[in-house]
Amino acid sequence: MPAASMARPSAPLPALKPTKPLLRRSTLSGTVRKADDADLDADLLSVPPSPSKRARVTFNPHVEEKVMQGRSVEQIKAEVRRAIDGHTKGDSEEYDILKEVFSSQQRGQDTTRETGNEEIRKYVHALTNYVSLLGKSCSGLVKAVLDCDWLGRDESFLKAYVQFLGSLASAQGTYVPLVLSKLVDFFPGVRMSSGRLPGYPDVSRVQLTQRVHYAMKYVLRLIPSASATLSPILDRQFPFADETKKAHISYIENLVRVIEYAPELKSDIFSLITDRLVKIDVQMQTDLDDIEDEVAATIVQAISMQPPSGNIHEADEDSEESDDDMVTSDDESHDDAKRIKEVQDNVEKMDAILDLLFSLYEPYFSDPNSIEAATMFDSLLGHFQTIILPTYHSRHTQFLLFHFAQKAEYLVDSFAGTCVKLAFEDNRPAVLRQASAAYLASFVARGAHVQPSVVRVVFDTIGSNLDMLRAENELTCRGPDLRRFGTFYAMTQALLYIFCFRWRDLITSADVFEDEDPTAFLSQELTWVPGIKEMLMRVIYSNMNPLKVCSPPIVAEFAKIAHHLRFMYVYPLLETNKRIRLSQFSSGVANGALRETGSGVNRESWHQLDAYFPFDPYQLPVSKRWVEDDYVPWKGIPGLDQDEDDDDSADEEDEEEEEVDLEEDTATDDEVDD
Repeated sequence: MPAASMARPSAPLPALKPTKPLLRRSTLSGTVRKADDADLDADLLSVPPSPSKRARVTFNPHVEEKVMQGRSVEQIKAEVRRAIDGHTKGDSEEYDILKEVFSSQQRGQDTTRETGNEEIRKYVHALTNYVSLLGKSCSGLVKAVLDCDWLGRDESFLKAYVQFLGSLASAQGTYVPLVLSKLVDFFPGVRMSSGRLPGYPDVSRVQLTQRVHYAMKYVLRLIPSASATLSPILDRQFPFADETKKAHISYIENLVRVIEYAPELKSDIFSLITDRLVKIDVQMQTDLDDIEDEVAATIVQAISMQPPSGNIHEADEDSEESDDDMVTSDDESHDDAKRIKEVQDNVEKMDAILDLLFSLYEPYFSDPNSIEAATMFDSLLGHFQTIILPTYHSRHTQFLLFHFAQKAEYLVDSFAGTCVKLAFEDNRPAVLRQASAAYLASFVARGAHVQPSVVRVVFDTIGSNLDMLRAENELTCRGPDLRRFGTFYAMTQALLYIFCFRWRDLITSADVFEDEDPTAFLSQELTWVPGIKEMLMRVIYSNMNPLKVCSPPIVAEFAKIAHHLRFMYVYPLLETNKRIRLSQFSSGVANGALRETGSGVNRESWHQLDAYFPFDPYQLPVSKRWVEDDYVPWKGIPGLDQDEDDDDSADEEDEEEEEVDLEEDTATDDEVDD
């Protein structure tokens, strides 16, 4: 039976009768359960003594109507009824006094008088019986009740208060967003002062957080359709990017906890976390790009040397200061020092959030071949297509895909196949197609668990599509033009990048690398996958001239490796390209190509692709542990350096003097040749 219909007010007030609309009156679609049907226990009220033995207290939702110390429940119910009736008739004197009863409970005021703690619970009982009367005109009273300090009181008060929240939300659907929003307010972190109210035993932060979810769980079970209202609230109240690491971690942990009792929000919650993480990622990378490389390296090194922080919520339980309330030194008051501190805080925040996300996703992939793993990976792929891929400056968020895609061969195929599909769909914007090609190349080149067979299939797939693009456009092509043929150049650059990292997988000779001498294979005639050499020759020597438009460091590295392996000799073409001005062939500035924006449109570099490969070395020092075994570092080619010294071509020597190591130009940290 609904809590709001159980009131038995004393004469002369008329008794309230249950009506059908009482529990169905809601602005949300869906059903509303009775309080009895919510079946909520008190597991969340206290920390269990051990994982195997949990304290369980049954929650009887019926209002307890016994005479307690001081005035009885019946007397206070009569007072509450008079106050509400008088307010609706224009006499708000008693109503304002009633509001003050709850307003004075904020920050623990006025709770030391003899019956203060008991009376506030009686008022909650009384209001629970009259929730049907708390319409829009009583919103001030409702807000006063919702704002009072309730988390740190005893369990009997907590149960009464949570029942009030459920009854209010059931009887007055317009208050559902407000009730949920007040609960979500605690997600960035509960203040310890909330658990240290006068007249009550201290309550730990862990227990306070459990009580928040106790209330949230009760409301959502009572009104299942309320989850549709909760989702946008979770989005709206997510901490801003410049808020503290502590606030972000706490909020995300609470979001994940909501999934336990509202699984229908799982997709929305993980999508929200990914969206906000990408924004922090972009800001962090922008900040790092704005400071000197040496300073950025020092920041990362400093974070990596910090001792593990343990549970972020248990650190300094007695402190009420937030991370950004700490006193700074005189040096940090200087603008430069302050800027560096901000950058370091952002890097730490990003690192901590990603470390948390890896740990949250990991259990879903404990059995990579399970339905649970496949479902979660589909969700990750959805986030990739809608959130990560369109964000050009995302630097680390995508490593969630990189790591979990390599858990099983079918997941590798799924991610690679998605990138191929996105890269070659004609109806997609050119910039997304080019980004997809970059993701595909970077994943195949860098993924330690990407099998040689996958490398060959991807190389052949890209090559076949390139051949078609070349055939369709070569006759009308005047010369290299990034605006007109941006996708063609992005695909070509993807092939060059894959070749530089995975050329060993494109060789079909089975015994090439069996000799103990790492340079022995150079004396052999290498057998390459059929057709790839001919395909690359047609592409590279076409009128579209991709080696002039692709990123110079990648072109230089490809030329060096291809020549060393006797795969292809392109130095004469590179020399000819030095005399070509790309600006004379450009059909416009707004090229939509995957590259940085800025001024200087007449510079040659403006008409060339950036060396953008999303899985370049992972920088974040703490969360880096998740991807270290998944990653192919840059490896030098045996004998390549010695051969360079013996080269007789003057043109080639000039070209090599200008070359910059591929890895140093496409990554933000250093890797040493093995």
